[in-house]
Amino acid sequence: QVQLVESGGGLVQPGGSLRLSCAASGFTFGWYAMNWYRQAPGKERELVAGIAINGGNTNYAESVKGRFTISRDKAKNTVYLQMSSLRTEDTAVYLCNARRGSMNYWGKGTLVTVSS
Repeated sequence: QVQLVESGGGLVQPGGSLRLSCAASGFTFGWYAMNWYRQAPGKERELVAGIAINGGNTNYAESVKGRFTISRDKAKNTVYLQMSSLRTEDTAVYLCNARRGSMNYWGKGTLVTVSS
């Protein structure tokens, strides 16, 4: 059974940091590109960051470049999103995604709230 379980969300003040984790199971983690998406209330889901199978290539939304870092740990079947200099506009549910060709798996998400 495929599972993507996100954790690490919560309430943080503007300028603060959080690290999100996504634990994967039920599929061959090393064969899948991994992505973080987010969805804010009333807005469409958007791609925040992605990392290739080998971890060598990453991509980021313009709005998070220089503030967020995506990484993956093959031994732990886990992908991370380190977020710093958080802004109120980063408030959203953050979802983990695994993708290989037409195969596409999603987690249920973790809520990040940036507020003073």
